[in-house]
Amino acid sequence: MIRKLLPIFSVILLGAFALTAAAQKPRPTISRPGIPRRALPVPTAAVRATPPPVKQPMRKASELISRQAPITINQPIFESLSPAEARVVVSLSKQRAYLLRGDQIAIDSPISSGKRAGTTPTGKFSVMEKDKDHRSNVYGNFVDRSGRVVRAGVSLKIDSAPSGTHYEGAPMTWFMRLTGDGVGMHIGILPGYPASHGCIRMPSQAAAMFYSRVKIGTPVQVTP
Repeated sequence: MIRKLLPIFSVILLGAFALTAAAQKPRPTISRPGIPRRALPVPTAAVRATPPPVKQPMRKASELISRQAPITINQPIFESLSPAEARVVVSLSKQRAYLLRGDQIAIDSPISSGKRAGTTPTGKFSVMEKDKDHRSNVYGNFVDRSGRVVRAGVSLKIDSAPSGTHYEGAPMTWFMRLTGDGVGMHIGILPGYPASHGCIRMPSQAAAMFYSRVKIGTPVQVTP
């Protein structure tokens, strides 16, 4: 009886082995021409969000102004300097003015020259006029009869006086004229960069000291 059943058991075992081998065999990848394979979606956790750019606070205009070195005075040279010996050199690139005796610097002062290129002319000049209480004949204010400023910061080249007002020139104390069209050296505001209409602005101390040592005809050289 057992001998008769052995062939049957053998067939069953072979079939089981065949099924197991078929299940373990990898399936072939079916490639369909013309149909691109879709990329698998990336898990959301794997994507790093780009942080928004950090906005820098806007700097104030005063913080952008480079500080100028203050006036320096060589007191012994200044005290012994006579108007006949004095000469002046102005450097637009350095924004400095120098009062000299020969090559010796008596005063080294900060300045503010013309805000547009060419408004402060370069070259060799001489002091044409000295006027302690000079006022501009081009730039100033329109004021009424009581002295109240109606329009400030006007230019006679482009502005007309409103009815009932008259022109009052801007003060240019310790004025030293260099050109016939009004360019000169005088007291003015120094913001740390070229800001004038063409004149060479100076601190009050420097303007007064330069004025005391120059004369009509003193040579002045303005360099780029």
